[in-house]
Amino acid sequence: MNQPISTVMQQMGVAARNASRALAVASTATKSKALVTIAEALDAEREQIKAANAADLAAAQDNNVDQPLVDRLLLGDKGIDQMIEGLMQIDALKDPIGEVTDLSYRPTGIQIGKMRVPLGVIGMIYESRPNVTVDAAALCLKAGNACILRGGSEAFLSNQAIAACVTKGIVAAGLPEACVQL
Repeated sequence: MNQPISTVMQQMGVAARNASRALAVASTATKSKALVTIAEALDAEREQIKAANAADLAAAQDNNVDQPLVDRLLLGDKGIDQMIEGLMQIDALKDPIGEVTDLSYRPTGIQIGKMRVPLGVIGMIYESRPNVTVDAAALCLKAGNACILRGGSEAFLSNQAIAACVTKGIVAAGLPEACVQL
């Protein structure tokens, strides 16, 4: 018997909150390992991703989805290469966590500044662009946030294939699997 959607969402939220605590204290090297391993998994699983995307495209054609939406859904080798390049660009960014700015001294001698810290859990709903799955996951990982992602239903199989690569990277880095949930 299936659980009510509210129960499933609550379980996902609790798991994400717990994972966010581990991710918030993850080192830059750990996050980098996750991002690089995700890129490697995308490259290694290229054919499976394209097959899932072809199935999504066929279903969209069968359901008479508007052509502009179908065009955004298409994910070939060039799109996968762009996702990998995006991961490497995000990995190359300076780790924002722990950065202190705007330091000043108060008349009492207390030093005050702003420190960047993770938000915790980010929920994101987006349209049928499968590349957003990896982009959103990578940005959240870099910033030390867990995320729950909900892509458009037209890209369901593509998103599942991409999310499997994201999970491989997260697990390889020793982070909780619930850091990124689809």
